[in-house]
Amino acid sequence: MVTPAEPLGRRADRGGSVAGPGEPGRLRVVVVSADIGAGHDAAAAELAERLAAYGIVVERLNFFLALPRPLHRVVRESYRAMLRWLPWSYDALFTITNRSSLTVRVIRAALRLAARRMLSRLPRGTNLVVTTFPFANQVLGPLRHRGLLDTPVITYVTDFVVHPTWMAPGVDTYCVIHDAARRQAAANGAFDVRVVRPLVSARFTDLPGDGKRAARACFGLPQRERLALIVAGSWGVGDVTRTAAEVLATGCVTPVIVCGRNDDLRRQLHAFPGHVLGWVDDMPTLMRAVDVVVENAGGLTCQQSLAAGLPTVTYRPIPGHGRANAEVLADAGLTTYVTTAAHLRPTLTALTTAGAAATALAVAATDMAVVVSDAVRQAGRVTRPPAG
Repeated sequence: MVTPAEPLGRRADRGGSVAGPGEPGRLRVVVVSADIGAGHDAAAAELAERLAAYGIVVERLNFFLALPRPLHRVVRESYRAMLRWLPWSYDALFTITNRSSLTVRVIRAALRLAARRMLSRLPRGTNLVVTTFPFANQVLGPLRHRGLLDTPVITYVTDFVVHPTWMAPGVDTYCVIHDAARRQAAANGAFDVRVVRPLVSARFTDLPGDGKRAARACFGLPQRERLALIVAGSWGVGDVTRTAAEVLATGCVTPVIVCGRNDDLRRQLHAFPGHVLGWVDDMPTLMRAVDVVVENAGGLTCQQSLAAGLPTVTYRPIPGHGRANAEVLADAGLTTYVTTAAHLRPTLTALTTAGAAATALAVAATDMAVVVSDAVRQAGRVTRPPAG
């Protein structure tokens, strides 16, 4: 059995080796994510794909496996319910934890109950751990800080805002997606903060300029209209119905609404005069088909639209991280934050006019996979793939 004082790397393999047959000695990275929404898992999957090019073996681990089984569903569904039915409660929770270091310490203390289970799921021979979920930092950081985990811990912050729940003693490196986030992390006490490009598939950044007609045909969308893509994350949360109605009322664009996995929302909008979609597997093609994106959270889909070079509007952001991201994005000039329905029409008209320029995230930032592979190489050994 793993004892609390037994550091990773000097214990029996309880989590299953990430190296397959014939792979002894290969460097191993464990990416700890969470199946709460889609953004955390999507970032983990993209990083794993990039690291494979470096010959690094990657194991993905769901943070909730370190919790007693009933808690997994309780935490996830409670979070979903707050966003969908009690947004004020999520806003209050986000604000309290943002302003009070005591509440973050309470969360960290409560999550210590998951420490033993987390250690037992990290395979023997793990060279480095990457997190894409804040609560994972509250478990792994203290383990590292107390010497119970002897591998580096790097975190990738999935938002433009660095909420205090991302910050934990023992985390070696914080990777953020904008300089504003770097300043926040440094102000909260982080020593090693790197600005990296968002973990977004190259399919978004490599969109051909002449593929709009084919993309619209793929989704059955009209060829001659200006289209506004309305997104609300994988859960379809927020005031989506009202947003769709107000975008339609501008008369300058036709709404294309993605409901994600929210079947109730799709049923509510079944008679809506725009174009209503459920879960979309091919977002790069859908983004190729539209002229502007209207989003409400500043999360994964917003990062995808910015990577694709699409004009992006933040409207009726969800409470908590949605509103916080909206402020950062607007201050950085990355999106247009529309705060009233009266400003929708002039904004959408300007952004969909021929020649309107979109603001993309800086491409000069470092690739997250380079940060991780360099850290692994310093801890052990790694050879980068040859150029070309």
